[in-house]
Amino acid sequence: MDLQNRLARIIHQSRVLTSHLHRIAYANDASYFRLIPQAVVQPDSIGEIQALFQFTQQNQIPMTFRAAGTSLSGQAVTDGILVDISKHWGQFNVEDGAALIRTQPGIVGGFLNNFLKSYGRRIGPDPASIDACMMGGILANNSSGMCCGVTENAYRTIESMTVVLPSGLVLDTAAPDAAQQFHEGAPDVHHGLVELRRRLLTDAELSARVRRRYRMKNNNGYLLNAFVDFENPLDLLVHLMIGSEGTLGFIAEAVLKTLPDYPRRYTGQLYFRNIQDAASAIHPLRESGARAAEIMDRASLRSVESVPGAPEILRQLPEGAAAILVEYQAEHAEQLSHFQKQAEQTLRDLRLLHDAEFTQDPFEQAALWKLRKGIIPTVGGMRPPGTTLLTEDIVFPVPRLADGITGLQGLFEKHGYAEGVIFGHAKDGNLHFLIAQSFNTDDEIARFSRFTNDMVQLVSGKYDGALKAEHGTGRNMAPFVQTEWGAAAYAIMRDLKSLFDPAGMLNPGVIINPDPQAHVTNLKSISFVSPEVDKCIECGFCESKCPSRRLTLTPRQRIVVQREISRLKFAQAAASSYQEIIDHFSYAGLDTCAIDGLCATACPVDINTGDLTRRLRAESVSPRGQRIADWLAEHFSLAENAVGLGVRLGHLTNSVIGVQGMNTVIRSIEKITGMTLPKWNAHVPYPKKSLSALRVLRGKKDFVYFPSCISRQ
Repeated sequence: MDLQNRLARIIHQSRVLTSHLHRIAYANDASYFRLIPQAVVQPDSIGEIQALFQFTQQNQIPMTFRAAGTSLSGQAVTDGILVDISKHWGQFNVEDGAALIRTQPGIVGGFLNNFLKSYGRRIGPDPASIDACMMGGILANNSSGMCCGVTENAYRTIESMTVVLPSGLVLDTAAPDAAQQFHEGAPDVHHGLVELRRRLLTDAELSARVRRRYRMKNNNGYLLNAFVDFENPLDLLVHLMIGSEGTLGFIAEAVLKTLPDYPRRYTGQLYFRNIQDAASAIHPLRESGARAAEIMDRASLRSVESVPGAPEILRQLPEGAAAILVEYQAEHAEQLSHFQKQAEQTLRDLRLLHDAEFTQDPFEQAALWKLRKGIIPTVGGMRPPGTTLLTEDIVFPVPRLADGITGLQGLFEKHGYAEGVIFGHAKDGNLHFLIAQSFNTDDEIARFSRFTNDMVQLVSGKYDGALKAEHGTGRNMAPFVQTEWGAAAYAIMRDLKSLFDPAGMLNPGVIINPDPQAHVTNLKSISFVSPEVDKCIECGFCESKCPSRRLTLTPRQRIVVQREISRLKFAQAAASSYQEIIDHFSYAGLDTCAIDGLCATACPVDINTGDLTRRLRAESVSPRGQRIADWLAEHFSLAENAVGLGVRLGHLTNSVIGVQGMNTVIRSIEKITGMTLPKWNAHVPYPKKSLSALRVLRGKKDFVYFPSCISRQ
């Protein structure tokens, strides 16, 4: 029995996807890795999750959970079974006057914040991708962002969770008898956590290192601080699941503490002659109460200096200059006034290149943040064709920040990354850098490997920083977890993985990976498709905006499949795969695209996937079809009236022979003509009255709502 039929025994066949098209569509996340799953499943209950755990262990097929797929480190791809939880896990509820929020993993984080805004609350984690990423990823990666630091992330704000362990145990950690359930239902895990904690605490050097290193952001490996922060096995379970990247179990539901929203803001961009002066300003700015302090090197500023609305000063900055976008946030006016005074006092001692200008105007603030957030799309749009935009995520101790940036710039020069830019959340010593990398040749892969090895030595070896701050370990830093943490800590992490997942079937290769070349294995190559979409960085930001995302493919998936079609087009050995994808893509990729451009509203590089769809549709129209379309366009009123008449006749016929009778007739016509025709259903609306009826509204209304063809009935 094939895999699809076996999986269909535990999940409805409509939610088991094994076509080549669907497997390719889900083969990529936002990272530079690519693994083609054997099947994609979309469970809708905890019972189905339990059945999947049992199935994968019995059949020795690995399984990976995936929410939005915005992961930057390869933790949401697999060559086993990919479990898509973005479709049926979107329930949430506010509790205790919105002091708590209960959420399933398949809901976008920004949606929760928008809902909480009316209560004056928000969730703690604030990743830049919050309007695209889902809570499953935010929890599993312990995501942070520009402001939350190490005090407001998921680890610090988690209240309780419902977790499904690979053994099948379902545990609501807030239940009155949860401790007993855990002890009796998973005794090996329960006792194992106690023993791992004992091992860590009896190693004085290691426990001191853990305490010290988690004062800064650190998501490289499992969150060992749980063993020093908590004693109760239930608390250990909850906080080790955070940041575990889907390798220990499944978080079916989480309850998070919410935090006050800050409606009042005081924002300014500070310019410095060099990166050293900018880095020396971070500590006093943080001490003055700044919620955000975003550093940008000269290369990153240069990338956005031509963006419409960018200050003229950007083009006048000397080589080697840097900037800090600083923002104070407050709940009320008095608190903001206090921050203003603190800022004025702090600025007197900074070595500024120009006088500081702050603003409370929301439009001016948005313009400054647009530049900061525009770095990734601008660099992404400028990258050479065929390359992938890599975004990395490291931490230097704040006192060594300037030296760390200088060292990183030196590695750009050494390894030929002239386009490399550095920016990030300097308040926490957390930097991101961007490089354009091709994986199409062995030489390019070797160059990237040499750069990564040198970067690891710089960050972890020379400055004792963190190789992952907020993006998760994934596959790209898995080979270097032991390098950063040492043998004793790595042994605890390895044993923790084995304790929860002894069969090793849950997201293998992520966090714990013995392959020293894992960071340059299963790499994504970029094929050329068309100018409309070649800039796509496959980040997935577009997906939450797409009207057809729950029906067929998302904009990112359409582009991913088109890239595969382009790759297979000239590969004779893959002729059958090429034809299979072409056959399925007509409906999934072209016919069901709304071409409304909503994807472009969230795309970092301004791609409207509808532009590609329109062109492909036009190219697929035969000359006869084009003549028919032209005639319909020239006689639209007649065509519209004819369709309306047909619908009225349909309702009349339906009243006589019913829906089943109608569809029997339609199928008979299909057999005779060889055409595929729309099927009738009871929800087909009656035609609207003539648009001439709108004339009576003239002079009586300020405006008339006239739906576009996309939504018009």
